[in-house]
Amino acid sequence: MTSSSSGSCRFADYFVLAGIDTDSGLEPDELSGENFDQSPLRRTFKSKVLAHYPQNVEYNPFDQDAVNMLCMPKGLSFRTQAESRDPQFHSFLITREDGSRTYGFVLTFYEEVTCKQICSAMQTLYQMHNVEQYSSIYASSSCSMDSLASSIDEADSTSLAKLQRYNSYDIGRDTLYVSKCICLITPLPFMQACRKFLLQLHKAVSSQQPPPLPLESYIHNVLYEVPLPPPGRSLKFSGVYGPVICQRPGLSELPLFDFPLREAFELLGLENLVQLFTCVLLEMQILLYSQDYQRLMTVAEGITALLFPFQWQHVYVPILPASLLHFLDAPVPYLMGLQSKEPNDRSKLELPQEANLCFVDIDNHFIELPEDFPQFPNKLEFIQEISEVLLHFGIPPEGNLHCSESATKLKNLVLDDLVNDKKNGNLTSNTINMYELLKGNETLARLQALAKRTGVAVEKMEIAPPPAAEKAKDTRCQCSEEELRDYKLTVQLREVFANRFTQMFADYEAFVIQPTQDMDSWLTNREQMQNFDKASFLSDQPEPYLPFLSHFIETQMFATFIDNKIVSLWEEKDPLLRVFDSRIEKMKIYSVRIPTLRTSNYQKCTVLKEAAQAIEQRLVKIDHTAIHPHLLDMKIGQGKYEHGFFPKLQSDVLSTGPTNNNRWANRSTTAQRRKDRLRQHSEHLALDNDLKEKYIQEARSIGKSLRQPKLSDLSPAVIAQTNWKFVEGLLKECRIKTKRMLVEKMGHEAVELGHGEANITGLEENTLIASLCDLLERIWSHGLLIKQGKSALWSHLLHYQESEEKREATVETPVASGPERRRSDSGLNLPTLRVSLIHDMRHVQHMSEIKTDVGRARAWIRLSLEKKVLSQQLKQLMFNQALIKKLYKRYAFLRCEDEKEQFLYHLLSLNAVDYFCFTSVFTTIMIPYRAVIIPIKKLSNSITTSNPWISVSGELGDTGVMQVPKNVLEMTFECQNLGKLTTVQIGHDNSGLLAKWLVDCVMVRNEITGHTYRFPCGRWLGKGVDDGSLERILVGELITPVVEEDLSKQCRTPPQLRSPTIARRLSITSLGGKTGKPNAGQIQEGIGESINNIVKHFHKPEKERGSLTILLCGEFGLVSALEQVFHHGFKSARLFQKNVFIWDFIEKAVTYFETAEEDEESQENLLQLKVCSATFCQYVNAITAAPRSIGKDGKLQLLVCLGARDHLLPQWIPLLAECPVISRMYEDGALLRDHAAVNSLIRVLQTLHEFNITLEASLVKGIDL
Repeated sequence: MTSSSSGSCRFADYFVLAGIDTDSGLEPDELSGENFDQSPLRRTFKSKVLAHYPQNVEYNPFDQDAVNMLCMPKGLSFRTQAESRDPQFHSFLITREDGSRTYGFVLTFYEEVTCKQICSAMQTLYQMHNVEQYSSIYASSSCSMDSLASSIDEADSTSLAKLQRYNSYDIGRDTLYVSKCICLITPLPFMQACRKFLLQLHKAVSSQQPPPLPLESYIHNVLYEVPLPPPGRSLKFSGVYGPVICQRPGLSELPLFDFPLREAFELLGLENLVQLFTCVLLEMQILLYSQDYQRLMTVAEGITALLFPFQWQHVYVPILPASLLHFLDAPVPYLMGLQSKEPNDRSKLELPQEANLCFVDIDNHFIELPEDFPQFPNKLEFIQEISEVLLHFGIPPEGNLHCSESATKLKNLVLDDLVNDKKNGNLTSNTINMYELLKGNETLARLQALAKRTGVAVEKMEIAPPPAAEKAKDTRCQCSEEELRDYKLTVQLREVFANRFTQMFADYEAFVIQPTQDMDSWLTNREQMQNFDKASFLSDQPEPYLPFLSHFIETQMFATFIDNKIVSLWEEKDPLLRVFDSRIEKMKIYSVRIPTLRTSNYQKCTVLKEAAQAIEQRLVKIDHTAIHPHLLDMKIGQGKYEHGFFPKLQSDVLSTGPTNNNRWANRSTTAQRRKDRLRQHSEHLALDNDLKEKYIQEARSIGKSLRQPKLSDLSPAVIAQTNWKFVEGLLKECRIKTKRMLVEKMGHEAVELGHGEANITGLEENTLIASLCDLLERIWSHGLLIKQGKSALWSHLLHYQESEEKREATVETPVASGPERRRSDSGLNLPTLRVSLIHDMRHVQHMSEIKTDVGRARAWIRLSLEKKVLSQQLKQLMFNQALIKKLYKRYAFLRCEDEKEQFLYHLLSLNAVDYFCFTSVFTTIMIPYRAVIIPIKKLSNSITTSNPWISVSGELGDTGVMQVPKNVLEMTFECQNLGKLTTVQIGHDNSGLLAKWLVDCVMVRNEITGHTYRFPCGRWLGKGVDDGSLERILVGELITPVVEEDLSKQCRTPPQLRSPTIARRLSITSLGGKTGKPNAGQIQEGIGESINNIVKHFHKPEKERGSLTILLCGEFGLVSALEQVFHHGFKSARLFQKNVFIWDFIEKAVTYFETAEEDEESQENLLQLKVCSATFCQYVNAITAAPRSIGKDGKLQLLVCLGARDHLLPQWIPLLAECPVISRMYEDGALLRDHAAVNSLIRVLQTLHEFNITLEASLVKGIDL
């Protein structure tokens, strides 16, 4: 996938031989972590590279330790004649520092041990082992044959006889065999060709007849005389017994991939494979697990090949040698393959981090997924399309391990038809009902149900014969039919996957932010730059895609893809990007899709046939043939053949190539060949400019320098250095993530305040918080020694809770909850909420909705973030030194003092913004609230004789009416999460002598998150006072808590200054004209502002709109803006010491309209006016008749809200302005008597017509219209 070795144009760089070194004898391989309880034949011993040719290739230096470790990841293994000794093939790859790769293909076989010392050493080991075994058995009480068998070797406790046969070695009776391997190291992954070549080489050694030429001739040929095929061409060269073919895709095709995808689908099944694919795209930690190295490699290479046009950017080790197990500690995304010792030993596998792990047990067809990750877009249609391709080739979509009867039935049916027909294997075109055939298949049954729901017809499907059985027209095809089928199937599956990305990212280029500076300055400032307009891109996508896409565009692979796009302005395009862009262009030419319109309609891949044909043509007509192997200038007597043993090769003929090293180039110096090689160079050359490469590497930083563990040197110093790099990487990632969260959120809050455009959505915020949770899990799992459950962070919290509870039990101190806050002069206040880590944990533990440790850890992080105590609480956790030492290794992040300080500092910065990430996610949990009513006059509460009540409403629901104990005026209540609080209704029953009550405000606090809301009132409740209201609707505001002293000491930054809460604007009448009244211009501006806020509200995505009530009834809301209009020029002189309210004017107008209707003579009004006045009267009367004790200002508020909801305000305003009553109650200069002002007010109010305004239930309770 990534660029291969720069300078190479030879098919193979090295031939390697590895095995036992008879000089050093048997050396146990401690690094492989084998235990000595195992019988000696089961132990691992050190292997060694015995020879490699040539000695060195300058563009691909030979790394002896790495090659040895990957050729024989388990070291040497021994067998006796009683055991199976079939040769095993596997491949590996080595990723270099710069990200380029080199591939290895290995055939391991067994050779008889001829060295007497090694045989007798094995015999001695057995005698010692048996003595130990028997002594331990006789020491234990039971001595039955069963326990004897099980203790000798647990793995094979079936029968003692079998045990003795397999697990014993007697020098007189048994022949000892040891593993040896031959390996080709190549710049490009031609897996099939290398496998064929190595198998033929092995056959030459094991067959009775010597090969036609000495083995040196074939090895020399493959090393020096076989070139790489140019792009778009095929090549044939000679193995020992027959031709070997390889072909390479052209520059406009998908990049070279030579592993059979069929195997990956058979091993995992389609559903599992798509889930794994999604995890890889979201850069989770992926651990593949299998007994077979080649399976690990096939799945790893297969899944990364399907990522096109993206590339995996993190640690990639498809075969993790036993000596590198500590690498599972890596706190970065990784894709690693681990060899299992025996079937089903998953339980014994202790993994430091599992919170974000996708565990793939290949042999058992099983996949363990991380919690709640988003599904791939159009997943069901995608699976349906892939199943069609698989079925076309006779492969069951659910994989081969649990091969269902239906799938076998399908295969047999197709084969029977082939046998019976006489048309060279072309089936008659009869359609068969595929679902009749596949009744047992659960995946397809689900798909069919989906298809029926969505109205897609998929009942009949043509079952094509497996392509292997196509006409014998192409007998010239140079490879076996099965290989051709595999090639075709692989390329068609890859095309289906590639087509998904072409469809999903068809318009990506429009959102790339083009740089204004030159390349060098762009590269140096890369980290600070935004290079993709994420918010606009997401707003352009179909709704169902968003959960996946919002996560995906945050990944390193997407960032690198966009970086490559920008770098292509100055440099030659990255090969993958070039192919991808050309596909998008092609699609846009052929497609009728309007580029600006995004739909989630599924579009199938249309190029399957062409892709398969391109490969078939190359395989039918071979473009190049390499020179045949020939006799070399060897010394007499060398290269002699001994049956069953791989010969000692003659190094002088293999260490250098022929004198004219480019024989094939000389044979074809045509311009075409030269062009081919230039193209091939452009495809594979890494960039020359070292400095630029360094910048790009740094720019794509996190975890990137650690893409490949260093295999050669495993000294403690190197391991420590690697871990140090991890610590630095984690810190850097923390800095970038917190900065991003801050910038996005502050940008959003600035918009709320009216500055500029928003660039974060709730979805994006959720994605960023999820990725912070993932980062914390990775930090907590780095260097972990002891863990319970799957979450490293929650495990640490539990240990902390346990130690704190023990401490509390021994000390029995009174609860230190900080000084109780003094009851303030205003009467009452809320008691201080205790901030305690254990407290928050208990809240989370009581949430029955969360079933797992990973879920609890995430909930706790969200809660701490919302309470702005994340940094403070993690500090408590991280500075409990005794606990940290007990739980973590020395090199762990949590034991690096300076880095911890910086980490906490970055997290502290998040306190600058408000999150509701706990409240808004856990919407169904029960939450305790505390409410306090604060009266204005001292003691006025104690002399209220009536019974007060309140009802609290939030974005998610309301409490209903609750009675408040009258002498306390404070209550706690529990109800389902109300979300952000919006309004409080407060009232009393007017009973007793002292029923008048002056309320300052109501305070309500969420006892879990600590969010406190103030609902200002500042008015009387009571008959015959103020506007005669017995109940009021109060609109809330979230108040910033005063940071307590002890907290501010712990924080490095000074506590935030508390912004003064805006005192509720009292009704203008009650101010009695003492303060300056706003002028006409200010009033009109206020109206414009309030309408503008409502329009903005409706332009936000639905989930992020917040409360409409505040925009209608709150400070600067529509109601208060219209109140100002009505108050302008209002004659509010006290008549007989009684206040006159706007509502009085409304009521007089209604009386006028009702009498005017009866009075026939004033009937010159138009019909429309009549209808208008009728609805106006209907609404006013409904409000007056409502069984609620709201005052005159409350009634006016209600009228405005209902008028806005039903789009009637623009009709009512001119009605009132024309009404004769106005001249009696308004001065001449009043806004309502100014025609121009009234007309502009009507125009502004009409902008609300396009919106569907819904009112909170608490506002319209009891109104019957």
